[in-house]
Amino acid sequence: MKLPWFGKSRRANRAPSAASYHTEIIADVLVPERGEPVRFFSRKLVRPGKLRRFSNRDFRESLLLGFYLGVAAVLPVAWWTSICGWTSKLRLKRHLRKDFSRYAAAVRAVLGSGIDAETLFRGLLAATHRRQLLLAAHLTGWGWSPAIRLEGLDGLVAALKRGRGAIIWCDQFTAQTIIGKRALHEAGVEAHHVSVDFHGFSDTIFGLRFLNRLLVVAENRFLKSRVVFERGDAYQVTVRMQRILRENGIVLMTNTIHAGTTFTEAGIGESGWAHLASAPANFAARGGTALFAMSTFEIVPFREYRAVISPELVAAQKPASAVPATRDMAAKNLELQARYILLKRDRFLEALKLHPEQMMAWSAAPRLTERSDDVAESETGTS
Repeated sequence: MKLPWFGKSRRANRAPSAASYHTEIIADVLVPERGEPVRFFSRKLVRPGKLRRFSNRDFRESLLLGFYLGVAAVLPVAWWTSICGWTSKLRLKRHLRKDFSRYAAAVRAVLGSGIDAETLFRGLLAATHRRQLLLAAHLTGWGWSPAIRLEGLDGLVAALKRGRGAIIWCDQFTAQTIIGKRALHEAGVEAHHVSVDFHGFSDTIFGLRFLNRLLVVAENRFLKSRVVFERGDAYQVTVRMQRILRENGIVLMTNTIHAGTTFTEAGIGESGWAHLASAPANFAARGGTALFAMSTFEIVPFREYRAVISPELVAAQKPASAVPATRDMAAKNLELQARYILLKRDRFLEALKLHPEQMMAWSAAPRLTERSDDVAESETGTS
């Protein structure tokens, strides 16, 4: 089934040079012991877009980062939280008008209709500003040192003894980008991070050369290496990941469906739908790589953080005779991948319930195949 509209957005409709994608359903795979299916999608680049040189968002982000650099360099940590809360309200009416209705529908579909979506939305705006101040604090080199508690390291160490490497599948909580990597680094874990070329705040030429580079520099302090690839061309990154895993290395992957050529959809919460990358499950299913989920939470802003590595996600494989699939599907072992997807979904839902106001990426409430053309799917986000 073709989904020609998926991958478009209102912004793309206004900019004819935006990239165009062709998306279709690969398969609906039932996991018998769970009694629920996982839907696999293919997403291929049809026409590459032409990058904008500069945008209004670049201007705002530059001003905001300059302001937060000053805050981090001059003002005491005790003031940082209240400052972020104040700045998050400057464009609150616009965010409520343009973004809130879709956010509220997604949150209520997952967490229930009784949830206070507006309070969560305001909390997310403030947490997003604190994420930007986190970057500024790491760039200034000021002597700020929060308490970071890492949980689940023993399971990762045990899995590495098998010699097949490990993938840590990270959720997009606001503290994950920098603090999650820092938590691993301070625990002595040398990790390689898989990242798209436009990782960061902006998808313009200016953003690539300046704004995003600042975030990359801050993160790279805590990484052994960064594996960078262009959207729509994941072959080279696959080869490099295979080499890292053969050497028993650790690879960090962020859950973003826009980075690769395939992704999945599974039910979550009361009536919501989670969209999960398929690459981590594919590596685990085909190569026996140990797979873990990771979420990093802000407990006390700028003072205390909690990074949680889940127990290893272990999906038992059924006998080949029990898997009705074509030769191509059998090669990719979609049923085993589906089991990994549901295990990851379960961990993701547990993390969401703990700190929903810190989650940056919520899927829309309806299924992809049930959306109308005017429901936009954003291409932005970090990975």
